[in-house]
Amino acid sequence: MKAMLKIVCALFLLSAIPALAAERWQDLPDPAPLPKTDKTGAAPVNGINMYYAVYGSGPPVLLIHGGLGYADVWGAQVADLSRDHTVITAESRGHGRSTRNAEPYSYDLMSSDYLALLDYLKIDRTAIVGWSDGGIIGLDIAIHHPERLTRLFAQAANSKIDGVIPTVMENKTFASYIEKAGEVYKKISPTPTEYDAFVTQISNMWASQPNWSDEDLKKITTPTAIVLGDHDEAISRAHTDYLASTIPGAKLIILKDTSHFAMLQDPQRYNKAVRDFIDR
Repeated sequence: MKAMLKIVCALFLLSAIPALAAERWQDLPDPAPLPKTDKTGAAPVNGINMYYAVYGSGPPVLLIHGGLGYADVWGAQVADLSRDHTVITAESRGHGRSTRNAEPYSYDLMSSDYLALLDYLKIDRTAIVGWSDGGIIGLDIAIHHPERLTRLFAQAANSKIDGVIPTVMENKTFASYIEKAGEVYKKISPTPTEYDAFVTQISNMWASQPNWSDEDLKKITTPTAIVLGDHDEAISRAHTDYLASTIPGAKLIILKDTSHFAMLQDPQRYNKAVRDFIDR
């Protein structure tokens, strides 16, 4: 009888314990609100209209979002950096409020869009904080146009397609991101009913790009940070280590208890890592 009572009590106590909350790296918080912009518009670049916004004043820093994303994802970073930097956010072709055309996607093309935007804004050189596709665009600019960069903070970037974790599309957090991105697209895109067509168009690029050689990476002279959340769903740690060891002088930064979406999951430590690097 005593043994049975102990079992019943144990089961009662277990049932009273609430379900464990998801770990931080499994959560996908909404972006923080953006501060008031100083200037916004649509720049005519390479046959598209590219949405941009500018905040604050000081040394420039360009924030480049990831694939399927949009500029507002950087809310917490803009609020922090715009206190003493000119912060530029923009949306890559076909993303968010930017238009696209029939030209096939490539990282070279998207890099040229951002360089044309900097020309339009009369910014000669800038630091770049790039996430995912944004980090890849940053690497592309560092390889081909280092004269436009002061520093590069490349988070969750890859230089070859085999740097992507094969099971990424099975991950619940990543799937939630894709779903949310589609919802935002329908609300703010100039072509709100064409999300599937847009995804198909950009997926053709992801199937074969990027594809840079060791020699390409070794050309990089821009001070570069290669950054990864320690639970990233999309980019492997081995590939991140490879990038950091191949790019001359690159600094490896691993963000604890975060995933591909570190800027949302731990904005305070993310902002500190950005500042510690770009303000050195």
